[in-house]
Amino acid sequence: MSTAILQRLSTLTLSIKHVNRLLRISDYIPFSIPSPSPTVGVSQVPTLFQEPYILTGYRPTGQDWSCYLFTLFQRHNECLNVWTHLLAAPILLIHWWAKVEALGFTLNAASLPLYLFLVSSLTYMFFSVVAHLLHSHCEHSHYIVFFLDYVGVAVYQYGCSLGHYFYSSEAAWRESIVGLLFLPGAALLGWLSCLGCCISKFRYKRPYPWQRKICQLIPTSAAYLLDISPVVHRLFTVSWSQEPSLPFHALQIACFLLSAFFFSCPIPERFFPGQCDFVGQGHQIFHVLLSLCTIFQLEALFQDYARRRDTMVEVFGEGQLWWACVGFPLLFLGCLITALLTMKHVKNHLTTTKKDK
Repeated sequence: MSTAILQRLSTLTLSIKHVNRLLRISDYIPFSIPSPSPTVGVSQVPTLFQEPYILTGYRPTGQDWSCYLFTLFQRHNECLNVWTHLLAAPILLIHWWAKVEALGFTLNAASLPLYLFLVSSLTYMFFSVVAHLLHSHCEHSHYIVFFLDYVGVAVYQYGCSLGHYFYSSEAAWRESIVGLLFLPGAALLGWLSCLGCCISKFRYKRPYPWQRKICQLIPTSAAYLLDISPVVHRLFTVSWSQEPSLPFHALQIACFLLSAFFFSCPIPERFFPGQCDFVGQGHQIFHVLLSLCTIFQLEALFQDYARRRDTMVEVFGEGQLWWACVGFPLLFLGCLITALLTMKHVKNHLTTTKKDK
């Protein structure tokens, strides 16, 4: 009896082992999970990837693309630049859905600019995450992902202009010369900011001269000054006690101006070289402030929309609302073509440089 039981247990054990061998997932996966290489110092990466006053935490170039994707969970000097916008996007979406449920609105001519503002915000955040996550692969990828990042910024600028024009502007401002030229001017300056950033990235090499910042900041600053003009006019002409959205508009302006400062100046790492390699870089602070700016902006636009949605079509006309929003995909396409054409010149330059070497 005991012998028969032992034989059955032995047979069962062999069967279990056989099933385990069949079910071993690793036997059916033709690849292993990539493991990113350890980070290196500034002297071990090409000049193109070196950041001022950041001495360690660089990812080596030439790894597989999948390795850079998995650096999302690695400690390196771009990690927080990725996560700041990666976390801001779902916060923005949660805030959006909470407001949608509270207001109970659907997609129509009156709400379309608000939807496009959300799309533009998610676009710049997504392209920013891609740029900071993947740019270390090689020089070619470095240029193309940051060119896409500039496309996202231009699209966000126009998304802001749509929201500010249709929800936050006053009739007196719309009848001014600035108001009459606002939407085509916003589209043009958005494209120029993308073009200026792409050209400055291609033309100037590290260590970047001050002219590069000028080439970037002139078109982007002009675009921002135009985009924010209806809000600034309203802040100075309307009683804040009657408009609950105005404090949020003031907060979004304050956050943007502070973010522009940290984008332009490598502070605080300039005063603490090597101490802000992972946490505390000016660009990380820039990302946080820009994300806060977008969240405050969304709240302000929601409040403005809630007060004006019933009169939107009457004031602007359904045709103007739709035509203004058509400019959104046209600008995106125009900026994308600009980035690709600039990338063609970059590719030719990189090819020529390699041949000369």
